Amino acid sequence: MTSAVLAMPEVLDPMYWLGEGGMFASALLPGVILIVFVETGLFFPFLPGDTLLFTAGLLAAQPGAPASVWTLGGCAAASAIAGGQLGYLIGRRAGPALFRRDDARFLKKRYLASSHGFFERHGRKTIVIGHFVGVVRTFTPVIAGASGMRYPVFLAFDVIGALGWGVGLTLVGYHLGTVPLVHAHLELIVLVIAVLSALPVLLSVTRAVLLRRRPVTVD
Repeated sequence: MTSAVLAMPEVLDPMYWLGEGGMFASALLPGVILIVFVETGLFFPFLPGDTLLFTAGLLAAQPGAPASVWTLGGCAAASAIAGGQLGYLIGRRAGPALFRRDDARFLKKRYLASSHGFFERHGRKTIVIGHFVGVVRTFTPVIAGASGMRYPVFLAFDVIGALGWGVGLTLVGYHLGTVPLVHAHLELIVLVIAVLSALPVLLSVTRAVLLRRRPVTVD
């Protein structure tokens, strides 16, 4: 395995796989759209939306990128808006029952509580600011719907936040990707981002496994 990698160092280059003609080139844009929608609309707060958009922007700055930065950013924003509408609808329909239910695998009471506290402190601004805060991004639309926020108000603020997050973060990655030093170390940077993105999932799984193995004490 090691000798094969040394003989073909290009396999470590993300553009080898994701660039024009790469095996997974056609999967980059659909992958961004799907992950952003699932994170913002389907209660999966541990998905790496921020790092995904930043990395997509980095890749868009490289020669042979499969999609432009504007296509990636625009589709990410549209997907975040669609996910937000679904979250709002769920909150509107389910309402306070969401806060009374037992913990599910992904819909944790503590996530709802922290997002609700954020919402109480910042009000309507939360719809915009929340897009830039991991767990809050996932649950703010639900809380907005459950709290009875008028839909036109939610939609307006959600569109602003989604555009700022989806397009803005992708552009940040893109402009950094044009820096020669970043371009020269793209493989290492993407590897570090991938590891950091996987850490929350690994920690969550490890915690769940340890809790299951913990012996039940009887008073």
